[in-house]
Amino acid sequence: MAQKDHIRPDSRLQSWGRILCCLAPIGAFFLPLIGFSTIPASASEAHFKNQVIHTVSYAPQPFPWKRIPAHSILLKELRSGRILFEHEVEKRLSPASLTKIMSALIILEKGRLDDLATVSRNAAKSPKTHLRMKAGEVFRLSDLLKAMMMVSANDACLAAVEHVGGDEEQFVTLMNAKALAIGLSDTHFSNGCGFDGPDHYSTAEDLAKLSEVAMQNAVFRELVKEEREIITPVSGYRAYVLHNTNRLLGRIPGVVGVKTGFTSKAGRCLIAKVSQNDSDLLLVILNSNRRWNTAKSLIEYGFRLTNTVQ
Repeated sequence: MAQKDHIRPDSRLQSWGRILCCLAPIGAFFLPLIGFSTIPASASEAHFKNQVIHTVSYAPQPFPWKRIPAHSILLKELRSGRILFEHEVEKRLSPASLTKIMSALIILEKGRLDDLATVSRNAAKSPKTHLRMKAGEVFRLSDLLKAMMMVSANDACLAAVEHVGGDEEQFVTLMNAKALAIGLSDTHFSNGCGFDGPDHYSTAEDLAKLSEVAMQNAVFRELVKEEREIITPVSGYRAYVLHNTNRLLGRIPGVVGVKTGFTSKAGRCLIAKVSQNDSDLLLVILNSNRRWNTAKSLIEYGFRLTNTVQ
């Protein structure tokens, strides 16, 4: 009978066997984790190819602000109706001399530009901003409109308001009726020129609507885009030089209006319309300490968006 070979196991192998037996439970725990963390190159590539990455096509540069520098802002592209930027657009705020946009609209609808209007004592003592018009001076209504829209002259504004409405109270009734007619649901006027009052308020959203309506009037459009004018009373020879308070005119291409405003409560306000490259932007800024820099940033932002999307 053939003798079987008896092979004695190597003592070193036995030691390794015991070590592996001890490590087996640990390996069972860690191997799944290693499997999850290690993805073959081909699988990794497939993963990123199938992943949907959401990007903004126009990739606008960020604003140079840490905080929004106004109490309310609305930026709108008029041809498409798209809102490009908004902040607190339904917040009721004092509109200051942006009020004069509605006043001008009523004057253009109810008055005649070649009318002769006399400056009353009440109008002559209007607080700033004013041209220091004298009581009894007679102006063409068209010249009073220029003064109230270009330099926010309150004496010219009140003289025009009184001429068209009979008195300021009746004129304000016309203003509020017009606001209701064009859908300004968060707007109410208590005076014709923009002085602060608890019942005198509007919103960026409503003021944008008002501006769109006003800019449909050809005479209004001409008024708000002029940089400089000279008016003279019919009754005398004293000339008044008007320099538009809208600093964007002539400095940013395509700016065609609309109006500035300021009171201690309303802060510095601005409505601007800008047309470039088949895009029309309307910007409303209410109560901003840096309205010109803010406006410039928003206008540049708006055209980056519209030009890229087109």
